[in-house]
Amino acid sequence: MSLDARFRFGENWQSFSATIDVESITEAQNSLKILLKRETLDGLRFLDIGCGSGLFSLAARNLGAVVHSFDFDADSVRCTRSLRDSHRPSDPEWIIERESILDDDLVMRVGTFDIVYAWGVLHHTGSMRHAIENAAGLVNSGGVLAIALYRKTLFCPLWTIEKRWYASASPRAQRMAFALYVAAMRTRFILTGKSFNAYVASHKNNVRAMDFEHDVRDWLGGYPYESIRRDDVIDFVSKLGFECAHMNCERQSIGLFGSGCDEFVFRSSAAGANDAHPPRTAPAITN
Repeated sequence: MSLDARFRFGENWQSFSATIDVESITEAQNSLKILLKRETLDGLRFLDIGCGSGLFSLAARNLGAVVHSFDFDADSVRCTRSLRDSHRPSDPEWIIERESILDDDLVMRVGTFDIVYAWGVLHHTGSMRHAIENAAGLVNSGGVLAIALYRKTLFCPLWTIEKRWYASASPRAQRMAFALYVAAMRTRFILTGKSFNAYVASHKNNVRAMDFEHDVRDWLGGYPYESIRRDDVIDFVSKLGFECAHMNCERQSIGLFGSGCDEFVFRSSAAGANDAHPPRTAPAITN
């Protein structure tokens, strides 16, 4: 897969960060509680792979976790540091670095964690299965791997072409594509008798605190792009020494014929070779 047209995720996150407010932070915290089936993360080491805006790193820190955030995109790293400086300045228990999950030596530098979190990230690396393997290697024995990946649909090949084009298109062409996409969505809502304006207004509360405009840009430009079937995810991660604690594969796709993210929470089922930091408390994940 050619990465020449890699989408500038960090630029979109920097723009999104201006919309982060108390409601957004609360929504992010609630999202983590639901996904991990925990009310707090007290005493746990939390790794946020592809931290983006830093919103979910902040949410994890507010819930009591010791947080390590990293992203391949330098703008995302700057964005996350800015968020930390605004909400938790000089916090010694929130580390932010520029790293790549495709770096096989990463565990030697950052150790292992009680919760490894990568929501909507690994399918944008250009080598999704390699990224999943490396993320799994960062989980403590008995720890948790929480990931969300694009589900495979018949339209994925077409979206790959679109995203590659959008990521390398001029700003003017991107604005035109955005306008056409939104117009098509609006038409679809009208034809089905639903309120498009209500959908846009409620979007932030329904899609992990992300507003409609930035979510659409992330979808249209999200290249590299890969997708995977639910059963293939479970089979692949199970072979890495994990068992699926629970999953959510009912999330609605974005807009027109999109590929929504399936959420998976896996528990390490065997002692790993990288237990430099054993979990302080066992993550309370139920089947």
